[in-house]
Amino acid sequence: MSRPRKVLFISADQWRGECLSALGHGVLKTPHLDALAADGVLFKQHFSVTSPCGPARSSLHTGLYLMNHRVGRNGTPLDQRHTNLAKEVRKLGFDPVLFGYTDTSADPRGRDPGDAALRTYEGPLTGYQVGLLFPDFMTAWMKDLHAKGYVFEGRQDIYQPMPGLLPPADRGHRFIPARFKAQDSDTNFMTDQVLSWLGQHREEDWFMHCVFLRPHPPVITPYPYNERYDPADIPLPQRQPTPQQEAAQHPHLAQWLACLERPNRYDEHNPNNLLHMPELELRQMRACYYGMMNEVDDAVGRIVSHLKASGEYDNTLIVFTCDHGEMGGDHHAWGKELYFDASFYIPLIIRDPLSSADLARGSQVDAFTESVDLMPTLLNWLGTDIPAQCDGRSLLPFLQGQTPPQWRQEAHMELDFRDSPWSIFNAQSALQLSPDECQLAILRGRRWKYIHFAALPPLLFDLVADPHEMCNLAQDPACQAVMLEMAQKLLSWRLLQQEHVLSNLHLGPLGLEDRSQRPV
Repeated sequence: MSRPRKVLFISADQWRGECLSALGHGVLKTPHLDALAADGVLFKQHFSVTSPCGPARSSLHTGLYLMNHRVGRNGTPLDQRHTNLAKEVRKLGFDPVLFGYTDTSADPRGRDPGDAALRTYEGPLTGYQVGLLFPDFMTAWMKDLHAKGYVFEGRQDIYQPMPGLLPPADRGHRFIPARFKAQDSDTNFMTDQVLSWLGQHREEDWFMHCVFLRPHPPVITPYPYNERYDPADIPLPQRQPTPQQEAAQHPHLAQWLACLERPNRYDEHNPNNLLHMPELELRQMRACYYGMMNEVDDAVGRIVSHLKASGEYDNTLIVFTCDHGEMGGDHHAWGKELYFDASFYIPLIIRDPLSSADLARGSQVDAFTESVDLMPTLLNWLGTDIPAQCDGRSLLPFLQGQTPPQWRQEAHMELDFRDSPWSIFNAQSALQLSPDECQLAILRGRRWKYIHFAALPPLLFDLVADPHEMCNLAQDPACQAVMLEMAQKLLSWRLLQQEHVLSNLHLGPLGLEDRSQRPV
């Protein structure tokens, strides 16, 4: 039997890592993703190495930490000298196709200043053939809705709640469904396009990257997903009693909370103040977030059912993950640009069809894995070399029931929070920082989590005693030895992971030698 040559790489947007019923979530049910995990491997400690969307997807597709690719914000250009997953897959004879978006900002060097690619941060990653580009303005979906008789003025109008409806007394504002039917939603539109393409390429080798917007805001979902979860059953976020008490933890958090108080700074068309909404509204927001996840779960189920019916399931590698997490009201915050685990902890499920993966089917890996590991894993599975630029490591041994030697003992994350046109967080002026001072790095182990800021005070959390990161121990005299150890570990990690594309190559009498000892 020849080696399978089909890869389905699915990414959602802004999905909290614990939000899978396969992980024992107390409320949310994700039957289709649970089934995929039962036939594959679920990675329980998987983290995005950065946030928000553009930076996170740059790491996902280059295998590089933020400190090496330097795409700090949505709109920061991705240096064209870096190779990426699509380019490497193309070398193998694939014509990799993208349905959705990669939020890639083009390198402006060598381009005319009038080039249209320089007027958007939502360009497609170089190397992908575009099956459907689905950026924020969603032109293709807008046209489809108009053709079906929906009357609206544009992208900012379509996500308004169904007009003329009020929620019942025991439901909040976000119970009101979207004005479009579930079968006409952005999620189902994307799925229909994917299934149409798959139906035309059944006999071919293919590599597809499918990106769903949901559960990214706006927080609204069509019927029946809007009523899937009763807000009375939804747990409250982990937070201090008041936003003021929360803000006292750190200037970075205080500034983020101050920005969230401004209307429509996170969730458009929402009349509630995100910091001071009533408990019912808070629970309803989270219930709607779960409903949006169910939209994606059902979409994944449709795609997997198609692959089974077409006979392709048993020779298709399937990956499900996302770009970054979501605060979801924890610490009174929403979004994904804070130093807490909720911003970076994300799901990862990989279903390998090969018989070599049978031993590990249904297993859950508790080792720390990172988003930079996906590019090496996919290339390793396809049987090609992993580029020297990659900071991540292949997860293939885990898929075969083995633990790779000398595996990492911590997760590593970075965040660049300098001002940008797309950010609600004006840190430079509010905190009196230069652009390059608006950076932080995180070392996250089993017990200790250390956050180092370029120009703000550090943070230290004991995750065993304080799993929700409420108590900063950075100034505790009893923790100074831990602070020193974590700071040294973080510095060592940065030294080891700085760019290494040419550093192990040597020229001499024997010509070019590669003396790298990097593990596979």
